[in-house]
Amino acid sequence: MVTQEQRRRQLAREKFLRQQQRRTSARRKSRMRNSVIASVLGVIVIGSVVLYTTGALKNDDKANASSATTPSAAPSPSKAPDPCEKAAAGSVKKLSWKKEPAMTIDTSADYTMKLATTCGDIDVALKTAAAPHTVNSFDFLASKGYFDHTKCHRLTTNGIYVLQCGDPTATGSGGPGYTIPDENLKDKSLKGGVYPAGTIAMANTGQKHTGGSQFFLVYQDSQLPASYTPFGTVDAAGLKVLKKIAAAGESTGAGDGAPNATVVINKATVTKS
Repeated sequence: MVTQEQRRRQLAREKFLRQQQRRTSARRKSRMRNSVIASVLGVIVIGSVVLYTTGALKNDDKANASSATTPSAAPSPSKAPDPCEKAAAGSVKKLSWKKEPAMTIDTSADYTMKLATTCGDIDVALKTAAAPHTVNSFDFLASKGYFDHTKCHRLTTNGIYVLQCGDPTATGSGGPGYTIPDENLKDKSLKGGVYPAGTIAMANTGQKHTGGSQFFLVYQDSQLPASYTPFGTVDAAGLKVLKKIAAAGESTGAGDGAPNATVVINKATVTKS
């Protein structure tokens, strides 16, 4: 027969076990809740980084970094004086072709490109042998006046540091009607996942072989995946022009928007050396 003292001890043990079970259950729920919160935060952070990095050089018909920031979250832009001159008289030509132009350049020769902009001349030594399709396309487009009077529509000043040009519509979604293959993605200049200052490379949609006419000029070393065709190097004077444009800032204040400087390519010329 169970004595009163034994019964008391049994009830105490049962009470202790119930308390332990409640505490264990509470700890388990807390761990699960914290795990969910950490996972959600991780997804948000990783998603933000991916949106910024992969979207930075895509056309505007794809997601880009500026769309990831709400207007209320963006800091107030601080607009510097426009350091550039008025654009030359003339208008953008509305040109389009159904296929990539036939190869007409001499791939064993040296070619240079001059971008005569409202902010100063940008001279580029083109990598003809390493990126023949790209250089041939630029030679073709420049000869047709495709880039003349076009506005450089995008400047990034946070994370990556580039000026993006080559869209006659100045919206980020324009192109020549054809695409060219990716080239020179193992260029020796692309070390450690960095596109060095002075690089000129093709923008794309994020998919392989989707380059058209849009390109970007790197004014400061930028961490980017090696998926954008590097096809030339800007000279020292041209790099100073790019830094002058960058110093004027961009329109949103968030690090990704239209340049405050009025950057217009008055004329683009490709020349065989």
